[in-house]
This record gives sequence, C-alpha cells and structure tokens, in this order.
Amino acid sequence: MRAFPNRLPWLALFLAGAGSAVSLADGAEPVGLAAPSGWSTQSPRAELQPRFTYLPEGGPSHRGSFVIEADAREGLIGWWQKTFPVQGGRVYKFSAKRKADRIETPRQAAVPRILWQDARGHSVLRDKPSVASYHPGGRPVAEPEYPADQGEPDAQGWTTVSTVYHVPADAAQALVELTYQWAPGGRVEWSEVALEETTPPPSRLVRLATVHLKPEKGSTNQEKCEQFAAPIAEAAGKRADLVVLPETLTYYGRPGSSYADCAEPIPGPSTAYFGRLAKQHDLYIVAGLLERDKHLVYNVAVLIGPDGAIVGKYRKVTLPRGEVTGGITPGHEYPVFTTRFGRVGMMICYDGFFPEVARALSNRGAEVIAWPVWGCNPLLAAARACENHVYLVSSTFTDASADWTISAIYSHDGRPLAQASEWGTIALTEVDLDAPLYWHSLGDFKAQLPRHRAPTPSDAK
Repeated sequence: MRAFPNRLPWLALFLAGAGSAVSLADGAEPVGLAAPSGWSTQSPRAELQPRFTYLPEGGPSHRGSFVIEADAREGLIGWWQKTFPVQGGRVYKFSAKRKADRIETPRQAAVPRILWQDARGHSVLRDKPSVASYHPGGRPVAEPEYPADQGEPDAQGWTTVSTVYHVPADAAQALVELTYQWAPGGRVEWSEVALEETTPPPSRLVRLATVHLKPEKGSTNQEKCEQFAAPIAEAAGKRADLVVLPETLTYYGRPGSSYADCAEPIPGPSTAYFGRLAKQHDLYIVAGLLERDKHLVYNVAVLIGPDGAIVGKYRKVTLPRGEVTGGITPGHEYPVFTTRFGRVGMMICYDGFFPEVARALSNRGAEVIAWPVWGCNPLLAAARACENHVYLVSSTFTDASADWTISAIYSHDGRPLAQASEWGTIALTEVDLDAPLYWHSLGDFKAQLPRHRAPTPSDAK
C-alpha cells in the first residue's frame, strides 16, 4: 500500500464504513479503523476531558471529520493530535476546515497548534537568534505555531484555517493539535487537515516613510500643505510606498486661528493637493487635517492612494480637553483600509495614550498603523507597536532633542527602525509584512494574539 504521510488516509476512511459515527473514550487512542491512522486524543486531566467523536463522512466534502463536544461544565479542554513528518529547512502549508457550534468566541475556543520536533519528539531551536534586542542571545526555542483563520465562515459555517511556515532546520516532524477549550456546551468539528510541502511565498516588502516637519510658514491651508511637497518627493525618490505626515498640519503655526477656521470638507482642497502629489509619485500619503462636516469639526487622518483618490479617513476618537473645549467632535469608528501592499489603520496623537485604539485597529487586520501626532509619551509608541505586533509610523511636531515623541518607524518589538531627527527630513525603512518576529519563550506572538486574547463584546455575533 502506498503511504500518504501528509494527508488523511482515505482508504481507512472508506473501510470505516459510510454513515457511521464512532465515539472514542476520552483520552484514548482511536480503536482499529475508528479514525485515520496516527490520530489520538488528549486532555490535561481526566476531569477536564470533553467528548471525542470521529465522523467518517463528516466535513464539508464528506471525507471525514474530528469532533469535540463539551457538556455544560466550564473549563473542559481536549484535542485531537497527529504527528506529521517534515523536512527541516523546507516550507510547509498547514490547512484545515473548522466548524464551531454554540461557541461565542471560536478564535479562542477552537485552536489549532503545531509543535516542531526532532525525530525523538523533542523541541527544536529556531534557525536565527531573536531580533528582539532585550532578549538573551542565541537561538530561541521553536515555540508552538498558531495557524490563522482566513476570513469569515462560509454559508455552511466552515472556516478555513491555514498558514505557510518555514520549518526549523532541526525539525523532523510536526505535532498537530486540534483543540477545543473552555467554552461550555459547545461543539467543534475539524476536517480536511493537511500539512504539505509548498513553494516559498514571495516576500511582501513595503517601504514606510515619515516626514519630520513643522509647517511654520504661511497662513492658509494651501501654504501649509505646500511645505510637504519637497519631503514627499524625497521619500518618492527612495521608493517609498507610504508617507505619513503630522497631525492637523493646516492648523500648525497659525496663532489666532481656531480649529474651525482651518477645517474644510473632505474631499476638499487639501486632499486634492495631496492627491496630486500621491498620483505624481505613485505612493500613499497619510495627512493629518481638520474636517468640516456640516456644523461639526473633526480631527482626521486621511489616507490618499496612488491614483490621487481618497482611500479612507479616520476621525480621532479620543480627544484631549483642549480639543473638546475647542469644539472638535470625536469619531467612533476604527476603519482599516486595504492598499496594494497591505492593510493600513490610522490613529491620531492622544489616541496613543489609550491601548484600545491600536488594539481595535489590529483586531480589524491592520498591519501598519499611521500615527500623525503632535506630541505624546515616547514609550507609548513602542507599546502600541509591541503589544499588537504591528509596524507603527509616527510623524510629530516634537523636536528630537526633547524626551518626547519622535518621528519614526517602529518594529513589531517596539524598537524604532528609523528616525527623522532634523526638521524637514524624512526617515524611511523597508519591512517585510509577512516576516514573523520570534521571541524567546513566546515564539510568533502576533499569531497568538487572536488565540489568546480575552473575549470582548466585539466578538459576539
């Protein structure tokens, strides 16, 4: 018989018989052909074991499925598991289908894990040292991987779960776990589980830039905007994909003017001006402006695309007392926008003091957060980038000599990758949006965020 080490053994499914459902003793090995060869069930303790069932004709394609069900008690946890052979240094794709019933937070309750092991079942090391400078040197342990949900469930309730991995060089096998945990009275069904070698995916390289400029000259919105033409051109000359400008740039350096005096509709003259620059240089621009919408004024960040059109805008949600008494109205949404290089969210100045804003953006898929900011505690930029594992691009009016916010591009670990220190200059760096950051003792923390983050009201369906 030919072996298929990285696929479910379809012959065993056939021999198991059509239409039958086999329940397995909690924590016991599957008996005979009750489940595909190599699959077993586990739980931390007998008193926490849920019920395991294998359905030979289960799943969206009726090719078999692994079921875990919990009774009304809280805290039950258990998983199906199987060891797949792999070749170290190669690229593999994990894929599965998952259907969750009566579970409020499937992202946390129905969790797949992959553990890279040597031929004896021991943990292996990562190929490179962690880039996080404050961790010990040397090669970190290859901590478990957490494959990601890909979009919303289909019409039948099945969610695709898949991620491509570079297997550590020392690995000879991968232990795949399909877990159900903690949610009382629920049911999860796993199907079409595979771990197969694939071609390496292309890098998603993006060049992020910030402008460090105080538009001190001029007394009109147009004159303020024009002062950013030269640094934007400089960023374009260095092949920038995204250029971030500071907050309320048309208001800066206009004593005696109110927020309302500097506000204009969006779309409006200022977005049209930056639209022409974005189209001329074939890049994205984020500009901090003041928007008038009927009788209301908003502090906004506007994302403008390479075609010169507005991709979207964000209205500042958290307002300091000066903006409140100055007549600015808060926004209430956290939009994230798809660009040709990735997903971009925006926040503005005082938002940085509140972790909910950046977390809301990252929860919605933001890979880069643009942050026009007048001034803020410098630790908060690092914290927002680090706790969400996003790239954050700040553009500020604060002098680099002050112990306050800087104009910089921050990495997933909160370190500034590049900083603009002189007025009128830019900082630019290239990053790979698909390159994971592995930490000692944590592994790929970004992949763990949706699996380990506590349920919130936004999870309720």
